[in-house]
Amino acid sequence: MTTTDFSRNPENYCYRHPDRMSFALCQRCHRTICPECQTQAAVGVICPECLRDQQKSRTPAQKRAQRRWGRGGGRTAVMAGAAPVTNWILAITAGAFLLDLLLGFAGFSLQSWLLFYAPYVYPQLGGFEVWRLVTPLLAHDGPLHIALNLLSLWMLGRLLEPMLGTWRYLALYLISGLGGSVAVALLSFGTPVVGASSALFGMLGALLVIGRSLGGNVTGILILLGINLVVGFAFGGGISWQAHVGGVVAGLLVGWVFSTTRRQDQSRRQVILLCVVVAGLLALLAVPPLIYGF
Repeated sequence: MTTTDFSRNPENYCYRHPDRMSFALCQRCHRTICPECQTQAAVGVICPECLRDQQKSRTPAQKRAQRRWGRGGGRTAVMAGAAPVTNWILAITAGAFLLDLLLGFAGFSLQSWLLFYAPYVYPQLGGFEVWRLVTPLLAHDGPLHIALNLLSLWMLGRLLEPMLGTWRYLALYLISGLGGSVAVALLSFGTPVVGASSALFGMLGALLVIGRSLGGNVTGILILLGINLVVGFAFGGGISWQAHVGGVVAGLLVGWVFSTTRRQDQSRRQVILLCVVVAGLLALLAVPPLIYGF
């Protein structure tokens, strides 16, 4: 049996820093690169030279995306691939789930304070727990549920947050969650709901509108949305299709707002339109009392 002496093989050293050993290869040119020379790509990492070539070969739609989303953190994030809000949401959501598990040993349920249950929102029914309109995003029903949602959030967040910037991205996430809760109040009033699925569907809806406005091919997004919505409709089984539909609608609206207010001089209009979307969603909460007579 023989062993390999890595220290004597030049291929095990960064091509830009010959004194630094590394086993990471650029996904495009397959040269060895150290951590300092690595830039995260869609798959693996790439070297500085390939990064420059990639930026030069961007499609017109990609160049417009970087140029149009303005300051708000968007331009820097596109270059750096940063997604701080996504990381914080992942950490807080996972923390809430673990805390709920720990508190369960003491007979206390954090989930019961976070879930959305429409009757708890209305003063006429003895409640006014308005935080429940968005806190279901932090509550999940079991390890598989939270694992799938966090994985989806990580994948979508790394794509959308660098494009939109931190504040726009956070607004999209929360408004989509609000849309899901409002839809449940309208279409399934007495059903308790947990999970971040409404926000995830909203992110897909926004990505659909934004991608279309930039001239991109959104067929894949349409197929993904369609499959997930059909699964919710057809199989049920604890899946709140109402929240999914509400999230998509809210995401489409937010995506439209972002797509029509790209310029720096439209930032005030963007904020106003987002407030209008939120106000419209909240106004829809006046409908259930008219339907159910309370």
